[in-house]
Amino acid sequence: MKAVVQRCSWARVHCRTEDGEDCTADAGPGMLILLGVMKGDSELEARKLAARIARFRFFADEAGKMNLSALDLGREVVVVSQFTLAADGRSGRRPSFDRAAPPATAEPLYELFVAELRQLGLETSCGRFGASMRVELENDGPVTFALEESPSEGRPGNPL
Repeated sequence: MKAVVQRCSWARVHCRTEDGEDCTADAGPGMLILLGVMKGDSELEARKLAARIARFRFFADEAGKMNLSALDLGREVVVVSQFTLAADGRSGRRPSFDRAAPPATAEPLYELFVAELRQLGLETSCGRFGASMRVELENDGPVTFALEESPSEGRPGNPL
């Protein structure tokens, strides 16, 4: 499971579903999380990555050092599903998405990730899985991290 985590002053996602329904989710100050689910990911990776990000210390303390987490500060979160994080662009001019989990697997893990953030105490809003979305944010810093939680060695779906 991969995430791009951005510290932000504010973030907003606008969604339009296939049936034409609009939705908007916003937060701020806090973080925007772009989440990609990979083949081989399980509930374990979703739970571990959610806990790791919630406690990830990348907000400034009184001395200006990155020592505080979103949980420490009660910050808000916007989560957006982003299957393109699974892209492999190492060869050719077109990315391959073979490493992305199929929607039937990815959506429940995305929903679990969001639920875990909420259970940990973070006010979390999100885009709609599989919907066409527009994402806006004001990156604070800018501060952006790419984090990954991979299946343990020897587990199905994880090449040794």
